[in-house]
Amino acid sequence: MVNAPGVLIIDDEQSVGTFFSRLLKPKGYRVGVACSGVQAHELVAKDHYDVAMVDLKLPDADGLSLLQHIKNVQPQCEVIIMTGYSTTRTAVKAIQYGAFDYIEKPFDDILLIEKLIEKALNFGMTDGQMDKETFSWSKVAEKIGFQVGRTPQMIKLVSIAERIAAKDINVLIQGETGTGKEVLARFVHAASQRSDKPFLAINCGALPENLLESELFGHERGSFTGASVQRKGIFELANNGTLFLDEIGEASLAIQVKLLRVLETGEFLRVGGEKPVKTNVRIIAATNVDLEEAVKQKQFREDLFYRLDVIRLVLPPLKERLEDIPQFVEHFVNRFWERNDGPVPAFAPSCIEAMLNYHWPGNIRELANSVEQALALCDGNAVLPEHLSGKINGQFLNDERTDKKALSYHPGLSDATSVLNVKPEDLDQLDQQALLDLYHKVDGLYRAIHRTMGKKGITTVFPLTIQELEARAIEETLEFFNGNVSMSARALGIGRNTLYRKAKEYNINISG
Repeated sequence: MVNAPGVLIIDDEQSVGTFFSRLLKPKGYRVGVACSGVQAHELVAKDHYDVAMVDLKLPDADGLSLLQHIKNVQPQCEVIIMTGYSTTRTAVKAIQYGAFDYIEKPFDDILLIEKLIEKALNFGMTDGQMDKETFSWSKVAEKIGFQVGRTPQMIKLVSIAERIAAKDINVLIQGETGTGKEVLARFVHAASQRSDKPFLAINCGALPENLLESELFGHERGSFTGASVQRKGIFELANNGTLFLDEIGEASLAIQVKLLRVLETGEFLRVGGEKPVKTNVRIIAATNVDLEEAVKQKQFREDLFYRLDVIRLVLPPLKERLEDIPQFVEHFVNRFWERNDGPVPAFAPSCIEAMLNYHWPGNIRELANSVEQALALCDGNAVLPEHLSGKINGQFLNDERTDKKALSYHPGLSDATSVLNVKPEDLDQLDQQALLDLYHKVDGLYRAIHRTMGKKGITTVFPLTIQELEARAIEETLEFFNGNVSMSARALGIGRNTLYRKAKEYNINISG
């Protein structure tokens, strides 16, 4: 029995330990039983376990502390939290701390328990292997076109997303613009019990308040000018399914009040309506702003925040998962080349290298656009660096050197002195390539100055705060597009309303 899989039961109720012993020992498991935190520490120190069933509340310890101790001492041991006391929020928090899953008392379905232990055991045995076939979520991800990649951070995130998908709880997805928040939301829906029901999405920052209210809740005939017929909103259309609220931080306080009512009561009123309409939807909200800070600034309701933030999934930016770029490129090539005839072009190694050395501020969305643009410019069998935009193939490759090739196209722009001698009134005389080269040289010089000032401890100018960087990005983008709000908002990856609000916040003048 030495090599038999070991299961540790930690619960202050002796009957629970007896139940699991009788259930698991006949099936060939080694079973250890601890009725306190002290006993649990002793058993973990002297014996190896593959799965631990941990009660969330013990007289001398709490389950979250025991979870962390077990994962520190025996990282390969998968922990399942048992809860009869806690709110769902605390149990879900355990998953974020590394628990495999949680199960609620009393145990009504013995078969479910057996399957959960077996699943945890199998997961523990294959943990760390990056073969996508290993993971139970692989087929669901493939079905919806979700490119998870091989980054451990994403593997862990999607594994957590799969587990909470079945719990039918609200989810808050956080991440920079373009990281794939809606794709992750679709994955949670596809992995849930609601997968055969509707999945509807709406961008809360893309519509004015009155239109957003109508889109969310629908309206009655005659409720406002142009409302010639009754119209159902997406809360009604998504009944029994999943509703994805993107840019939830941009919803007005008035809309937030109505959203809170739906979450609390499962009822809402159509615009101009008097009869409550019932709905049963799972909410997945997404944001690229710090909602906790928005709560502090009284821009987002605290009660709504806690209703939405039952479980939080944070998507990493593309610059933190560069090893996944080749897979993304292949995926986007297959997607975009379906519209064309002939053999599929291959991205040259030098092209992939340039992509790996770029910082991708627009994340996966920017990568997709870059692949599509490169395919459009490629007229052969290979995509080369020159088919990429200048900001990618002319990127300075590391902290110590610049891309000499990008600076050698035009004489006079290859050293710092010549850059400093260029006057603003001379810019109109430069052609497109010369302007691009000058831009990359100035950008490289700026970064070099930044690094050198840091080494010398000069902090009177650098570094800029997040707010200063955001204000500069907005101001420069508006200048680039000659004040065109729509184009600027699209380039920045935010809604027009968000751009107006942030411009006002940073005292940036927007004409028109």
